[in-house]
Amino acid sequence: MSLLVDTSVWSLAISRDRPPETAEVEHLARTIRTGQPIATTGLILQELLQGAVATTTRAAIVDRFNSVTMLVPTTADHIATAELSNTCRRQGVQLKPVDALIAQLSIAHDLVLLTADADFRHAAQHVPLRVWSTSSS
Repeated sequence: MSLLVDTSVWSLAISRDRPPETAEVEHLARTIRTGQPIATTGLILQELLQGAVATTTRAAIVDRFNSVTMLVPTTADHIATAELSNTCRRQGVQLKPVDALIAQLSIAHDLVLLTADADFRHAAQHVPLRVWSTSSS
């Protein structure tokens, strides 16, 4: 199973001295150890770097992301993101624009989204977004 790892999980795993023992962080660590494919996008990297204060933390993040597949959104992705966002909003689910794009990239590239953000779980009830859960591992 190929994963797109959301900012919420990377932040828990990277930005702290000792990552919390959450199922998502443990799954990310297991995925990295076993060499399974992981994808991300520039917006996730940007969000992590904006939150990182220490220069060493920033360098560690950039180093870690050198081995991760980087997804670059196309014009079609942005158009589909708007539709995804509108579909969710009509169902009462508000997604931030960045989160809607992350969801769309996950769908477009047939990836499972690894996230600790409940908004994605709500969105997945209305769009074909696959969100990782302990039962899917």
